[in-house]
Amino acid sequence: MKIAFTSTGKSWESVIDSRFGRTEFIVVYDEDSKSLEVVDNSAVKNEAHGAGSATAQKMYDIKPDVLITGNGPGETAANALKKLNMKIFVDAHDLTLTQAYESYRNGALKEL
Repeated sequence: MKIAFTSTGKSWESVIDSRFGRTEFIVVYDEDSKSLEVVDNSAVKNEAHGAGSATAQKMYDIKPDVLITGNGPGETAANALKKLNMKIFVDAHDLTLTQAYESYRNGALKEL
């Protein structure tokens, strides 16, 4: 299973980025291979409009089974992401990726 995190950095110690659309990095953990992949999403940082849609497009490319984020995607991005049939978990504010993953595994995050 592939789990994507919106992240402020590139490692397990990085903090979850609460903004889905403007997240600087998407960190993907593959539970099967135990590997971590970092996707640079910084190009959307200065976009006036469409950052959520651009990040949703990256999710289409990544095809994760689960997304863990802070506030969650906006309405337009959320509607686009529904077509991926992935589960979206929110309220991982101020958690490191490690803490967010543990919270997810323990059922402590809210599912959209």
